[in-house]
Amino acid sequence: MTPTPPALPDRIRTARLELRAPEISDASAMYASYTQDAEVARYMVWRPHASEDATRDFVAACVAHWHTGSARPYVITLKTSGELVGMLEARTKGHIVNIGYVLAREHWGRGLMPEAVRALTAEALGLPEIFRVEATCDVDNLASARVLEKSGFLLEGRLARFTVHPNIDVEPRDCLIYAACRS
Repeated sequence: MTPTPPALPDRIRTARLELRAPEISDASAMYASYTQDAEVARYMVWRPHASEDATRDFVAACVAHWHTGSARPYVITLKTSGELVGMLEARTKGHIVNIGYVLAREHWGRGLMPEAVRALTAEALGLPEIFRVEATCDVDNLASARVLEKSGFLLEGRLARFTVHPNIDVEPRDCLIYAACRS
């Protein structure tokens, strides 16, 4: 029998943001906001979406992951307007939560993603089963590295030939690994 993953909350609220479960109806806003944007997708493991249908399929997969408990792909919205600005996914494996994130370009540089990452990390490390939250980013993705540093993560090293970022190269690229750990 597979153990049940630790229960991250259904909603996480910060001063400016709300993180919640994805809904199929989010696809239109996601596509308009970032999934078709080549600059946003540059360091992602997916190519820019060619249609809203592609984003709808992606959201359907996120909804399925949420319901099976295999991952918590949180939609990030602004508290003041409800505008969908990105996603932050948590994948639990044993005592570790691995995260990945994306933010619409018009919201870059406002400190929103570090705010979301800090809140999710606090929730995860508050669970008795979780001791580590980790993330990787391409060695050239300085903005993502800065998000992790601002979120209190420490650089642990460089992983050679670790992840394929198809918008840059078809071969695996080096990545940096960062983590925040419970004492």
